[in-house]
Amino acid sequence: MVSEALVRYQGCTRDSSSLMTNDNGQRSLFTASELKTFSPPGPRTQSPLEMDCDALQKWKADIFHYQEQVRQSQPVAQANLFGWAELGVDATSIDPFGLELFNFFFFNWPADRHPDNPCIYFVIDTSLPLLLYVGETCKANQRWKGVHDCKQYVLNYQSLHFKYGLPTAINTAFWWETPAETRPRQRLESDLIERWKSPFNKENWKFWRTPFISEK
Repeated sequence: MVSEALVRYQGCTRDSSSLMTNDNGQRSLFTASELKTFSPPGPRTQSPLEMDCDALQKWKADIFHYQEQVRQSQPVAQANLFGWAELGVDATSIDPFGLELFNFFFFNWPADRHPDNPCIYFVIDTSLPLLLYVGETCKANQRWKGVHDCKQYVLNYQSLHFKYGLPTAINTAFWWETPAETRPRQRLESDLIERWKSPFNKENWKFWRTPFISEK
């Protein structure tokens, strides 16, 4: 059965009056000033925005169905007195869609807005929803302060949705119970990327034929 979320976002339009809105009637996620915070990763040989509306919808539907199957296979998390950091955690015990959501522009927050701690983070389009990107950092309040390619991927993704009048809601979620040691944390990140097949991570570009990236 096709999810109600997927049905709700079928259909394309080029009517500019419907651009940059969501189900709550809110305007675009990105203001003109916010768009300036993106730093393109470099020149392209081909535009990533050549996908037509039907192809975009199918691309998203394929990812949505795959990630829905992953969610349905998630094991039931058992409560414990000591926390994941002491008992250990693997990719199957983390549901990115169940975490608290924050604005995508977390990299513009003041340094004291969130902890200077290691974490795994997720970029999610909650309008469908889709998990677009998985990352890790040893210092959460310094991540993405400079140039980061995923900023451009999100901008390309957003721009194509504006073109066809499709809603998006880009958010970020953080998993704080990650290992403090670099190698275990990176191993957990890799396992999550493999498990969820997040399309903006380079490991999955060929799997989804991701159109929003620039291969250097």
